[in-house]
Amino acid sequence: MVCLVARQGRELQRYSSSTGGRLVVGCIPYKFNINCTDDDLLHALEVLVISSQKGYGMMFPKGGWESDETIKQAASREALEEAGVQGNLERMLGKWRYESGAQSAVNESVVFPMTVTEELLHWPEMAVRHRRWVSVGEAMEGCKHPWMREALERLVSRVSCSIHLKSISAV
Repeated sequence: MVCLVARQGRELQRYSSSTGGRLVVGCIPYKFNINCTDDDLLHALEVLVISSQKGYGMMFPKGGWESDETIKQAASREALEEAGVQGNLERMLGKWRYESGAQSAVNESVVFPMTVTEELLHWPEMAVRHRRWVSVGEAMEGCKHPWMREALERLVSRVSCSIHLKSISAV
């Protein structure tokens, strides 16, 4: 058994040259529920949300991008540490700026979609975070961050387009 530990501290943290806030990277872990009885694949789309460390609200795994890793390594690390999942990162959904309540700074965030390939039974932050697979609608309702909802909308749009293109090519 491998012992996984979440990174601590901000010695390697990257900061924005334009806002002075942290550079944050995250992902939206997703999968298709194969037990869904609906023929519409979009209704079978599920996303993994986690609780904040403070215990309220839903969010997607995210955290600081550190100087000793690529942006995709940081996104994968955050998904592993906070949600206990691994998978394949896809093309970036976008970049957002948001105000951090804790530091009153403007952080810059990049979000990737992640097709989940593995869910771990044990992960570094399992004692302080809960994870849950939810429908897109439930995630939209429960997510308190507008920029995360916008990232989810972009994921849904991308998946819808992909499903539509596959159905056209099958004809």
